[in-house]
Parts: sequence; C-alpha cells; structure tokens
Amino acid sequence: MKKWIAFLLVLSMIIPSTAFANQKPINEKLGVPIVVYGSNLSDDEKSTVKQALRVENEQEVDEITVSGQDLVKYISNSNPNSRMYSSAKITREEKGKGLTISIVTPENITEVTSEMYANAMLTAGIEDATVEVAAPKPVTGHSALVGIYKAYEVKTGETLDIERTDVANEELSVATELAKSANVTDEQVSQLLTEIKKQIAELNPATREDVEKIVEEQLSKLQIELSEQDRQLLVDLMDRIRKLDIDFTKWSEQLSDLSQSIEEKFGDLFKDEGFWEKVKNFFYNLLDKIASWFTSSEEQEAN
Repeated sequence: MKKWIAFLLVLSMIIPSTAFANQKPINEKLGVPIVVYGSNLSDDEKSTVKQALRVENEQEVDEITVSGQDLVKYISNSNPNSRMYSSAKITREEKGKGLTISIVTPENITEVTSEMYANAMLTAGIEDATVEVAAPKPVTGHSALVGIYKAYEVKTGETLDIERTDVANEELSVATELAKSANVTDEQVSQLLTEIKKQIAELNPATREDVEKIVEEQLSKLQIELSEQDRQLLVDLMDRIRKLDIDFTKWSEQLSDLSQSIEEKFGDLFKDEGFWEKVKNFFYNLLDKIASWFTSSEEQEAN
C-alpha cells in the first residue's frame, strides 16, 4: 500500500511537468499572445481554430472576439452584419524583428496570402509581430485583418490610424482582385505592390502623375500587363498611400525586408523564364497528345 501511495505521489509530480514541457515560457516583457476569434464561429469551429493555432502550446493567452462592429470601426463603408470566421494569434516581438505571417489553414483562406497580409499590415502601421491566421472552413480571409487590428491595439495600447487601416483594407481588396482578374499569380501581385510602395517611400512622389509613372515603371519591370480598369485601381490605391502620414524612411526599410523575403521565397521562380516555357510546352504537348488519341480513335472507327 505504501509503495502504491509513493508511486502516485511521484506520478503526480511527473505529469504536470510533462504537460508543460511543450509550452512556451511567458514573455514577461512583451506579454502573452493574443488570440482573436471571428464572432460567428460555432463552439466546434472555435475548437478547430484553437487547435490549428496551437493555443494549447501557450501557458497563457489573452482571448478576444472580432465582430461586424469592429469592421465598421476600422474600415469605412463596411457592413456591421458581416459574418466573421477567420481568426488569428498575434505575438509581439522585439523592436526590429519585423513581421512574420503564416496561414496555418491554407486550404481555408482562399484569397489572401501571407505576403498580402504583411503588406497590408505595414500600410496600417503594424510592425514587429508574429501572426498566425486560421479558419475552420473556406473563407476569403479578409476579416482576419480586422481581428489583427483589434488585437494589436489591445496588446500594445496603441491606437491605429483609421485612415491607414482603411487604406490597408483597400490594398488587400485590390491585391485579391488583381490576383483573380488580371491573370497574375498571388506572388506576382505581392511583389508588384511591395516594389511600388518601396518606390513611393524612396521617391516621395508629389503628384498623382508621379505615382502613375512609378506604377507604369514597375509593371514594365515585372512584365505584368493589366487592363486599363485594373491599372487605374492600382494607381488610385497608391495615390492614397502617397498621402498617408507615414515615416517613409522607416517604411522603406520595412518594405525592403518584405521585398527580400518575397524574393527569397519566389525569386528563382520569377526569374526562371525557362521554367515557364517548360510549363507552356508541357501543356501544349499534353493537348497534342490528347488530340492524337481522338484522331487515332476516329481512324479506327472509320476502318
């Protein structure tokens, strides 16, 4: 009996230490991570999101909810009855660390990429944070940005410039629209937006015409063709960015880091013209092969 009691005592000491072994230590300087949930999540969906964001790996977290009312606060002309599902976990980082964005349920965030989030967050004035985005079912991913705004304000005690958050949301909308309608990849859109913003930060254009020139130069440099409507959409956005109250010197450094990150992730693919030629030839050859099958079949039937 005594041995059994001793065993239970030892076990009671081992189990708690094992349970916390995989948990991260609490950052007493910057605070615990904050998890923001879309207000329309069901209990089961919220549980799925918690698991995706690995909330159990944190010893402590702050948890808040983002709703359509928050959407109205940060984005003009938005719908207070919007349904919010995409969620995020935000961890503050040391000054100068920059932004690290990961979409942990990529199959469920259907339009917004991590690079698009990073670009929009810089425009909104958010820096030095690790952000993980998740959703329990397929959604575009736009509401997560509003959740990130709210979480950032709660965590830092800072108040974001509403004009900047509104422009950042427009940037996200333009990015997803170009990716859908302009026959360019998500990665090309992110690279285009980053390079244009870098030029705006470095050259400080004084007029809309100057902005238009920058846009044209970057489109030509990256060999991206847009319709006149999409081109004007892009110019309108960048002209709004030009007018924002931003420390463009600091912004230029942040954008250079983002540009380098995109280049490292996708650069070889962008530069390898032979790769795209091989892709094109592969599909041409595939179509020719399929066509030959039908031709052969028709000849056999004729005989």
